[in-house]
Amino acid sequence: MRTRDGGPTPGVYSWVVNTSTATSDVGLDPVDGSEALAALTAAATELEAAQQPSWPDTAALAEAIETLASYPPLVFAGECDLLTERMAAAAVGEAFVLQGGDCAETFASATADNIRDRIKTILQMAAVLTYGASKPVIKVGRMAGQYAKPRSSSVETREGVTLPAFRGDMVNDFAFHETARTPDPHRLVRAYHASSATLNLVRAFTTGGFADLRHVHDWNRGFVANAANQRYEKIAKDIDKAMRFMAACGADFDAMRTVEFYAAHEALLLDYERPLTRIDSRSGRLYDTSSHFVWVGERTRQLDGAHVDFVSRISNPIGVKLGPKADIDEVLRLIDKVDPDRTPGRLTFITRMGAGTIREALPPIVDKVTASGATVTWICDPMHGNTFESSTGYKTRDFDDIVDEVRGFFEVHRSLGTVPGGIHVELTGNDVTECLGGAERINDADLEKRYESVCDPRLNHQQSLELAFLVAEMLGQA
Repeated sequence: MRTRDGGPTPGVYSWVVNTSTATSDVGLDPVDGSEALAALTAAATELEAAQQPSWPDTAALAEAIETLASYPPLVFAGECDLLTERMAAAAVGEAFVLQGGDCAETFASATADNIRDRIKTILQMAAVLTYGASKPVIKVGRMAGQYAKPRSSSVETREGVTLPAFRGDMVNDFAFHETARTPDPHRLVRAYHASSATLNLVRAFTTGGFADLRHVHDWNRGFVANAANQRYEKIAKDIDKAMRFMAACGADFDAMRTVEFYAAHEALLLDYERPLTRIDSRSGRLYDTSSHFVWVGERTRQLDGAHVDFVSRISNPIGVKLGPKADIDEVLRLIDKVDPDRTPGRLTFITRMGAGTIREALPPIVDKVTASGATVTWICDPMHGNTFESSTGYKTRDFDDIVDEVRGFFEVHRSLGTVPGGIHVELTGNDVTECLGGAERINDADLEKRYESVCDPRLNHQQSLELAFLVAEMLGQA
């Protein structure tokens, strides 16, 4: 069996560990889940896995997989179950999902300052959405694992030199020379450590007082003064006033001191996801402990493929990306495969249609899924369907297109009487110049000033806040 990119099928090594070390909740007597693990193992040898690198050193790969299998889980089953409950609330309009972070994380960017600024940006956006829509916002970071990317081609050619494509820091390096571009399995282990460090800091920020709503002004500090920050500061003053009123009334602030913050990434590299799949001590069910929420992309959601089979066997909440050409019958079969028990919050469809297409392509899909009786959470990804090359040669997106796709998403759900459950955005807390437009009016000539993404263009801090204000208005009208 070979992968679609021509290499040997990965993930068939000794990554399966015994139940005594694979449990996801420490200190509990393990429930036997060996049968589920055995089935997962068998599927790894039988099914085709798209978008996998061709590892040149299979012995090093086996060693990396064994190492990952011996490491502690990054998240726990109980946290995943809680997120499933939260996603179920979003499916029926009782909450809204804000999912944001880097297109492709890099090891070099996993610094305290970068992580802090991404968290601050998401917290600010969540505050705007909560204030504007008067409903809970589920905060999900596209982080602590988003180190791998699918590619349209397995190779890249520059000036007559052809090398393996850059597949993310989990696989190889962005630098264009043979050593850097050769897939290195040791990077899988390095990705685990970078994800662990990121999650440690995220937990410290969100539970250690940084996310306390009484410090809502502090989230604005350190960012360049601009119109979006000034507008945010007005909301922060209103929140601060409300907090002081509650304090005067003797209200309990426990719920205001910390926030729930979940991690998510695309479950792309199965040689990373499978070793981190463990048995929950309480139930005997399998969980991918690399992240709370994982999704399957457009290029890997084949019904008979290894990725869909993998997510169908784990108990995490699962996302599936749907583009404008998604076949409705296949979508319905995906529901049967991934969510056969029709568990609310289990399955999320992340639509990535494009601003010019969403109003025509999305309604029949939503209509048929609703008619099937399935309760799924609908999230809009307004980024991936609106990418183009600028006149100056940069891969970019226009802020107006991004907003228009979100607006179309809300319009479709409003017309069908269904629920717009959230947004999925590629963003950074830094003042990059990667997406055109916004209040700063970034144009083609500005892109070169601070274009830092190694893959897709991200909204900068101001554009992210601008989007949050606009989405809050849409939520108020929904």
